[in-house]
Amino acid sequence: MKLKKGDNVIIVTGKDKGKKGKIARVLVEKNRVVVEGINMMKKHQRPRKSGEKGQMINIAMPIHASNVMIADPKTGKPSRLGKKKIGDKVVRIARKSSQEV
Repeated sequence: MKLKKGDNVIIVTGKDKGKKGKIARVLVEKNRVVVEGINMMKKHQRPRKSGEKGQMINIAMPIHASNVMIADPKTGKPSRLGKKKIGDKVVRIARKSSQEV
């Protein structure tokens, strides 16, 4: 998988189409990513101690990696990822602007 934790991405399909966010977690074996503030679901949480109230919390659920694209550092538009060898180091680049991600 080409996406990494901390990458700025844009959602290209689904209910959150067009939104931007940062990758919080990458699930490589399931080919999914968790993006902060995207694909939010409500979870019912039980009270932990007696006398305490239960609550509903919002958590970000995983989204398939094919539904997100890296945000181009120059323009901010969706771009594909590529690799480029600079010296003896391989870096990831955005295909649209050829800038390092």
